[in-house]
Amino acid sequence: MKAALSAMTVKTDRKDARGIAQLLRMGWYRPVHAKSSPAQDTRALLVGRKLLQGKLLDVELSIRGILRGYGLKVGEVSRGRFDVRIRELIVGHAMLSIVIDGMLAARAALWSEFTKLHREMLKIARADKICRRLMSTPGVGAVVALTYRSAVDDPTRFGKSSAVGPYFGLTPKKYQSGETDQDGGVSKVGDAMVRTALFEAAHIMLTRATRFSGLKR
Repeated sequence: MKAALSAMTVKTDRKDARGIAQLLRMGWYRPVHAKSSPAQDTRALLVGRKLLQGKLLDVELSIRGILRGYGLKVGEVSRGRFDVRIRELIVGHAMLSIVIDGMLAARAALWSEFTKLHREMLKIARADKICRRLMSTPGVGAVVALTYRSAVDDPTRFGKSSAVGPYFGLTPKKYQSGETDQDGGVSKVGDAMVRTALFEAAHIMLTRATRFSGLKR
């Protein structure tokens, strides 16, 4: 819009309004789908859950990094035994106890709130028949199903299923000029959260899922 109206030598509010109206009449812009309230609620839940998960991981990695500076290696440990393992390592270190105790308290709070949001997400996924159908696909869990479901929202707004890929930026970029014809990577013009979820699901299906299927082939 800004580039199209930049040709005006005299800029006024009236001229801006007239130029915008002309561009709309020419068909440069199309109506935008406004997501339903349930889809917005689900998206908010997924964003909040992802944020807490990321912060939780940051705290755990920071604790490991601090202890490594003292020559203390945590090693492989389950999330449930993480707190116990850390407290075993900091016995006898006064300053470490002060620092790590605060970080473990923050981790416990993050874990508690993350668990609440995760359970709420699972509850929504189990109650939605479309999510349950999506989760029957190898590699697709509640997170992927809900992310995709909330992003698509109303499937009737797509004329055909092949239009969903470009909507999420999952089509290759194209550059063509004269004898030059190049296909690039995916355009990444759509929802980054959906692309991430679909990529992870596809990776799990191809590498970890032992059961073979037509979709995997």
